[in-house]
Order: sequence, then C-alpha cells, then structure tokens
Amino acid sequence: MPEGDQEEPKRALIVSAHPDDSEFGAAGTAILWGRDGWEFYYLICTDGSKGSEDPEMTPDKLIPLRRDEQRAAVKVAGGKEVFFLDYVDGELAYTRDLMRDVVRHIRRIKPYAVFSHDPNQIVRNLFINHPDHRCAGEVAIDAVYPIARNRPSFPELLAEGLEPFSVKEIYLWTASDVNFEVDISSVLELKFRALRQHKSQFSNPEETEQRLRQFWSEPDGRFLERFRRIQLPF
Repeated sequence: MPEGDQEEPKRALIVSAHPDDSEFGAAGTAILWGRDGWEFYYLICTDGSKGSEDPEMTPDKLIPLRRDEQRAAVKVAGGKEVFFLDYVDGELAYTRDLMRDVVRHIRRIKPYAVFSHDPNQIVRNLFINHPDHRCAGEVAIDAVYPIARNRPSFPELLAEGLEPFSVKEIYLWTASDVNFEVDISSVLELKFRALRQHKSQFSNPEETEQRLRQFWSEPDGRFLERFRRIQLPF
C-alpha cells in the first residue's frame, strides 16, 4: 500500500459503473488496507437497472435490490459509505453532469487515492469491457486531474463550500499495463463473500467463483488484484 505523507488521511474512493464492479475490481485491496486503518468510500455511477435477463424483473424492483446488495457487500468489505448517482444503466455518457457529480464526491470525501476501471480496455483477449466501465473510468481519471483540483471548474461546487482538492494516486483495475499488485490470498474468501451479496447477478455462484479463482490465481498459489497505479507528482 502507499506510504503517503503521514499527515495525509488514509482515505480512498472507489468509482465504479455498476453495483458489484467494486467487488470484482478492488474488494480484496479494500479489505486489506481497511485493516491498516484506511477508509474506503464507494461511488456507484449507474442504477444497475439493466442487470437482469429475468422477464419478471422490472427496473422498479431491480434498482432498490441492487442498492441493498451493494450496501451489504460494502459492509462485508468493511467500507465506510456508499453513494449512488443513479444514471441509467447501459447509457452512461461523459457529460458535464456526470463529471460534476464525481468531482463533488472527490471534494467532499478528499481521498488520498481513487480506484476505478481502466477506460483504455475495450477488448482484452476474450473480454469485452462494458461501455459504462470505460466511461466511468475516463470520467474518474479526468475528475482527479485536472478538474477536482481546478478552482474555476464548476463554480456551483464552490458555492456548496466544496474547495478544490488534489488526489495523490489513481489505481485502475482490468488494465493490461499493470505496475502494482496486492496479494489478496489471506482475504480471498472474504472478497467472495462480498461478491456473493450481489445475489441478483449470479445464477450459478459456484461456477462463477471457480472461474474467478482461476482469473486471480498465480502459479505459486497466491491470488492477486492487479492495478495500473498512477502517482501524481504535485
């Protein structure tokens, strides 16, 4: 984990597109760092309303269900708080409104580090990255630099008493160009327990868990979460 300035708060914000993305991307890291005194906050950009193929599952039922699942997952992972922006699932777009909302939470929470999706990944082997993921990651990066630290940006946030703030580090998951890894072997089962809170998303949790174990496993028996880490020099 980052050494950081001893005066800096151990505080992180995870910006994800959908409920459950945070658990896939960074739950193990959040659990481990949380044991070292870090506070993790979660910002979910969409309402999760498209996350079901069940013809009986309507958005009115699914949205509150997925909110409850996300809150339960954050509780398992020891997170501090979760916020929902409720943009329509599958239709996330890089807009002024979305940028303002992400910047607002960065300025409120004042995180040392921000975690999010790598927006550069469209196709990776057999994996196609959801467009909401790419959008959320791109907005998160731009919100960190330069917008959240830029005083003239979003004067309405200044009117809310939210002063510019400079995040020190960014961690991107599902990145090809990784330069930082976290050994989550000791908390892997807890990461899976957090993922299992998203019951609406797993019709066959045992099969899904088996595939995910292979995805996070190393030949030496360890399990890793990997990130592209960006340390901002100023």
